[in-house]
Amino acid sequence: MANIKEQAAAVNMLPNARLTAAQVINSIFKDGAYANIALGKALSKQNHSEQDRRFVTELVYGTVKAKGTIDWLLQQLVSRPLGKIEPMILNILRLGVFQIYFLERIPASAACNESVNLAKKFGHEGIVKFVNGVLRGAVRSKESIVYPDAGKDPRQYLALKEFHPDWLVKRWLKQFGFEGAQALCRFDNEPPPLTLRVNTLVIDRKTLLASLQEDGFEAEPSKWCEDGIVCTKIPALSVLFSKYNDMFYVQDESSMLVAPVLAPQPGQTVIDVCSAPGGKTTHLAQLMQNKGVIYATDIHEHKIKLIEENSRRLGITIIEPSLQDAAEFKPEWASMADCVLVDAPCSGLGVLRRRAEARWKKNKLDLKTFPPLQRDILRNAARYVKPGGRLVYSTCTLEQAENHYIPAEFLENNPNWQYAGFQHPLTGETVDELQLLPQHDGTDGFGRWRRPTTACIPTSSP
Repeated sequence: MANIKEQAAAVNMLPNARLTAAQVINSIFKDGAYANIALGKALSKQNHSEQDRRFVTELVYGTVKAKGTIDWLLQQLVSRPLGKIEPMILNILRLGVFQIYFLERIPASAACNESVNLAKKFGHEGIVKFVNGVLRGAVRSKESIVYPDAGKDPRQYLALKEFHPDWLVKRWLKQFGFEGAQALCRFDNEPPPLTLRVNTLVIDRKTLLASLQEDGFEAEPSKWCEDGIVCTKIPALSVLFSKYNDMFYVQDESSMLVAPVLAPQPGQTVIDVCSAPGGKTTHLAQLMQNKGVIYATDIHEHKIKLIEENSRRLGITIIEPSLQDAAEFKPEWASMADCVLVDAPCSGLGVLRRRAEARWKKNKLDLKTFPPLQRDILRNAARYVKPGGRLVYSTCTLEQAENHYIPAEFLENNPNWQYAGFQHPLTGETVDELQLLPQHDGTDGFGRWRRPTTACIPTSSP
């Protein structure tokens, strides 16, 4: 049995949770890394306890989501522009401010002291004193910070209190009003549950759900998708991936709605023109009972490998991935497919809950870049559908210019096409298109549309 000194030494050798968090945050804001990928890589390399892994995750996602408000607070505490502060030091300050202002269970003194210790690793004595001074000032001023008045300046109030960029809040206030915009912002700030799509090629939902519950998962069937499971408490991700590796695919509920609308049958030919990383593609293969063929394309070579890896893990053999620009016509595919899926590139404003950094990477000018590309892709993909076939258009945004108006314009210009209609996943009523709004539907934003030879369905999903 280890003695006290050995135990103490072992503790000191453990990686520091705040150091890991600071490095991940720095890679996100300085290097443009995706939060989930950067965090996953960092945690896989460190011997953190399960408790520390959860703490690192909370620190990273919390700091990233609140970046705009944190910077607003910091700018009141320092005399120099934040852009003049060395990135790693600025991100240590952001991490410290997040803990002081928004993590009530963390003693302010601990947040200050640990931030100072981090500064010692990356800066000289003057930097250390600077960090200490700023964060001590944050502690003193915490109770005196005055936020904008919600009645007088609802835009800035929501932007700062609900952690969203000003331009986006302005847009949502116009679309949904104050209460709707506030509810949407708050939804984005909630920790998303882990949602799994059951791999029905190897197991049914009832069996997998029971097994997960026996292993300590708090899980329930998805109300949106008959193949979905929603996990609200996870004992350890290692259990999930070691014991159930080929039995599930991590996928948002709204994203699970797309494949059933396209409804491919076993033995058919299907084309998925924007398929990476393969979530909807593998779902299509499940519905086809792994019989037939799915041509899955993407414009990025490294993403083709993701499709291959996911197919292999799930035991799917009918997917044929290839490098292809979805907006460029492939003559040999003309009028060949029974079903075609266009899960179009989009602004992604419906899935900000799951992509913490995305709200700060986007701007209103980006919204203008997607519709022209979406039109080109939809127009091109339609040429692959055989007479009597089906086409589904989907996105994971809330923007009607990317959702409703794209298929509507297509139908106007192609009178031989028409909406086919499909069942609403909850009500069972027949609809031509479906738009899910997080603040109303309790799931990520999604839009979807479908069509048989003369039909087109609007849809939206991540």
